[in-house]
Amino acid sequence: MSRVLVIGCGGVASVAIQKCCQADEVFTELCIASRTKEKCDVLAEKLKGKTKTVLTTAKVDADDVDQLIELINDYKPDLVMNIALPYQDLTIMDACLACGVNYMDTANYEPEDTDDPKWRAIYEKRCKEEGFSAYFDYSWQWAYRKKFEDAGLTALLGCGFDPGVTQAYCAYALKHEFDQINTIDILDCNGGDHGYAFATNFNPEINLREVSAPGSYWENGHWVEIPPMDIKREYNFDQVGDKDMYLLHHEEIESLAKTIPGVKRIRFFMTFGQSYLDHMRCLEDVGMLSTTPIQYNGQEIVPIQFLKELLPDPASLGPRTKGKTNIGCIFTGVKDGKEKTYYIYNVCDHQECYHEVGSQAISYTTGVPAMCGAMMMLTGKWIRPGVYTVEEFDPDPFLDALDRYGLPRSENHDPKLVD
Repeated sequence: MSRVLVIGCGGVASVAIQKCCQADEVFTELCIASRTKEKCDVLAEKLKGKTKTVLTTAKVDADDVDQLIELINDYKPDLVMNIALPYQDLTIMDACLACGVNYMDTANYEPEDTDDPKWRAIYEKRCKEEGFSAYFDYSWQWAYRKKFEDAGLTALLGCGFDPGVTQAYCAYALKHEFDQINTIDILDCNGGDHGYAFATNFNPEINLREVSAPGSYWENGHWVEIPPMDIKREYNFDQVGDKDMYLLHHEEIESLAKTIPGVKRIRFFMTFGQSYLDHMRCLEDVGMLSTTPIQYNGQEIVPIQFLKELLPDPASLGPRTKGKTNIGCIFTGVKDGKEKTYYIYNVCDHQECYHEVGSQAISYTTGVPAMCGAMMMLTGKWIRPGVYTVEEFDPDPFLDALDRYGLPRSENHDPKLVD
């Protein structure tokens, strides 16, 4: 029925590819491409005989538009699933436009080099105009809207869990539960324990840049920015228990502020243990989270990239990690003239994920939505020329697919609210 090119073969991509192969009636042919072809070959061999999906592999440098164009023209996919690094979003989008192919990813663009003068000038202008200083934002990819519209192509941005499923939860709440949504609190809880003193559950470079940045939230039509980890709350999560959580900037706030009419406040909270925070602050204090290159023994290195090499590979955490995640959205608003509250969320077990696909739940909760989003595009349910985020499409078939493929929703119509 379809031919798909997946760019990337890390922890999230591995989950997404395995789940695609479970839906081989949709994903009939699939090419796994990465800078390290050997990783693609290992995964393809692992899946041999377990799926009807015809698997091939390829080597590609996703920073090189010409290489991408050559691969896409050679394989001729119906869809390119970008599950590489967010640094590579724009080069892959450029290649898709050049080849006339639909595009999707799991996280919005951010630059690898935050000291690049050209990028820095645009970034500083955006900070002043918008009021938040995170390095990652949708503006770079939203700038491709007209190009994709004119080409008759669809680009789906941020189809992981958060961003991704959380936005579908918002669209679902607006469609079925509310006439007006007033507030949205997105809660991301990882109750898992991997046994290491310090490790990150996804790409360390991306993770540590995200959590060490100033926090921000949307309120009454504008951004409010706060120092990193300045707002802390405690919440009792279903099947996890009481956890400390901290307000962060997160990309879906930016799109939801534009797509949920009249919303008054949107916040994002993520749980962290004290050990994680102590290690992170120490690393930041000694400069190990810096993205500015330094000279060491005659070689130029980037401290945070060097740190990434020292930390455990997130893909290796699966067999060690025990516990559950709980990610969802709490809403307040009005239905039929009456005030109401609503909480929709998913609980995912780390060990169950490992037994199914060899990963921990963080990779699983990103990889499964990527597959389900691709399925929506390939079956024509989410196809419209332009560049879109998840909440701009019908949430119902997407959430039904998540229910079927391992991330079922739970609901609470009288949740405890976050103050």
